[in-house]
Amino acid sequence: MLRMRRLPILFLAALLVGTSFQRTANAEIKPLKTNAKASALIDVNSGRLLYSVEGDKQMRIASLTKIMTAIVAIEHGKLSDTVKTSKRAAHREGSSIYLELGEEMTLLNMLYGLMLRSGNDAATAIAEHVGGSEDGFVLLMNEKAQMLGLENSQFKNPHGLDEEGHYSSANDLAKLTAYALRNPVFAEIVSTKVKTAPNPHDNWQYSWKNKNKMLAMYEGADGVKTGYTKLSFRCLVSSATRNGQQIAAVTINDGDDWNDHKAMLDWGFNYFPLVEIASKGQELAGYPYIIGQSFKYPLAENESLQSKLVVEDTSTTRFALGERGAIEWYLNGDKVAAIPIYENGSRRLNLPEKQPMTKSALADYKNAQYSSEGKPAFIQSLASVVNALFG
Repeated sequence: MLRMRRLPILFLAALLVGTSFQRTANAEIKPLKTNAKASALIDVNSGRLLYSVEGDKQMRIASLTKIMTAIVAIEHGKLSDTVKTSKRAAHREGSSIYLELGEEMTLLNMLYGLMLRSGNDAATAIAEHVGGSEDGFVLLMNEKAQMLGLENSQFKNPHGLDEEGHYSSANDLAKLTAYALRNPVFAEIVSTKVKTAPNPHDNWQYSWKNKNKMLAMYEGADGVKTGYTKLSFRCLVSSATRNGQQIAAVTINDGDDWNDHKAMLDWGFNYFPLVEIASKGQELAGYPYIIGQSFKYPLAENESLQSKLVVEDTSTTRFALGERGAIEWYLNGDKVAAIPIYENGSRRLNLPEKQPMTKSALADYKNAQYSSEGKPAFIQSLASVVNALFG
């Protein structure tokens, strides 16, 4: 077990040179109201819930289910694989991309049909291919929910059609969405407005227009998913990025969701902007250490973070690998982050801060795009993914 020597809590100003950690009050935060039965707002990078009403209530979530379906398929499947449509998938009721029995399509294109057109047939075909069966895939979905700490979620199917025991909550969906959006393939798919794919039945291509109107209605919008059934009513998860900050909004059972999401995202950007707390390479005042990575956090006016310096024991593996400890950051007594510290001149400071997609996963994405389009046109659409990974 790692042994750590903990120093007393100190204010950030005592640790870092020239860093501001508190926002100055200019105006009161105005209350936010929606028409939803449950709602949540989250800062994607930090995972901080900025707003929540009935956020832990277990509710039907319709096709918002497909957020989990997509990320599980991306992580467990091979995007360039050919998925064959079964009778069960072809006859799946509800929204559809009109797959025919025996029709073959790459997993990547199935995912576009899943997220842009909310194809229940695509959801079933994906589940059967990746999980071996629909039940096998649902097991993966619930394992992922448990891994992410989604305590108010249980999945019974990959498409979201009403079924007893199939539910999630606004807070859980916000956490799931923040996790999924950090995956560049998922982010690329849900931000796509129109996608074309080969049609094996005719000489014209499939053309799928994204049902998410927020992509056209809201500046900076870049996702995520719509949903509706007669029992769940209108459900929506949307996301947007402004000034380097990405926020996601969730509403369940909301008759005015488009307008509510615009108001929610505006509220989040306005009252909880990202504040730069620490910069990579920054020195610690009074200590022979350097900050190992940059750190930004969404803070409201008059909010502040406190810091605790935790020094690594010299006998640990971490110390041998160059880490000298970490600075832990706290908001109202709750730890929100920990960033490593190194000695000045450490080689660890040369490592990239972002965790890139593995080479095999990136190659799979390229192959899937190439095989689905029949030409190297994937390069343009891949650019945003590459920028997200290595930019």
